Amino acid sequence: MSHDDSVAFSQSLERGLAVLGTFTPDRPALGISELAQRLGLTRSTTHRYVATLARLGYLHQDEATRKYRLGIRVLDLGFTVLSSLELREIAAPHLQRLASITGHTSNLAIRDDTDVILIDRIRGRPCRYHHLEFSLHVGSRIPCYCSATGKALLAFLAQPDLDNLLDRMELHPRGPRSIGNRTALIAELGQVRRTGIAVNDEELDSGLRSIAVPIRSRAGVVVAAINLAIPWSPVAMSELADQFGPVLQATARQISSLAI
Repeated sequence: MSHDDSVAFSQSLERGLAVLGTFTPDRPALGISELAQRLGLTRSTTHRYVATLARLGYLHQDEATRKYRLGIRVLDLGFTVLSSLELREIAAPHLQRLASITGHTSNLAIRDDTDVILIDRIRGRPCRYHHLEFSLHVGSRIPCYCSATGKALLAFLAQPDLDNLLDRMELHPRGPRSIGNRTALIAELGQVRRTGIAVNDEELDSGLRSIAVPIRSRAGVVVAAINLAIPWSPVAMSELADQFGPVLQATARQISSLAI
């Protein structure tokens, strides 16, 4: 392991994940002593990791046997991965068509806490690239508050969930027009709820604009967002939203009709 790798490495995280990895279909329930033996750790150290994971919902203790099993949060993670993979497969041809029609890069994103993660990305015509597009890729994380997809995903959250996220967001300036305070962000999210369209006007980086709309599950829950990344031009943002909003919303409806 290089020096840089060792600096970035977290032994506590490694051990916590190792605890979870010890549970298998053949060994669904394990006690502290069994876990400590399999992990090569002391009972006290093992108990510390197990207690933390149980408090967070990743492990559950059986009151009768005192043994631990994987908790519901692990199941949630698995369903999130499966849903994202399925959604990406469903959306791919529609993203391709969107990029082909508009000439702009199209993205599919999901929310992970206060960030959005790009889970698919179709580049537009090369002459229309913004320099930031060369550094973005599938798996890239972008803060919700300064991205159109992020705002499309935040806007439709239940108020308690939104408040919780906003409490933990630090609205650092990223682009020349980043939203700098909570009141302004809340007002813009209200606009997104009313129109169904979110915009990013040089909030992530200078010269980059984006328009996004939400993707809903068949139950009507917002599960993802698609966007078009548009390099800066003298055209007003409202005109761009009017121009590209309908094709984005039509694409979103097509994807949503096939989503789980």
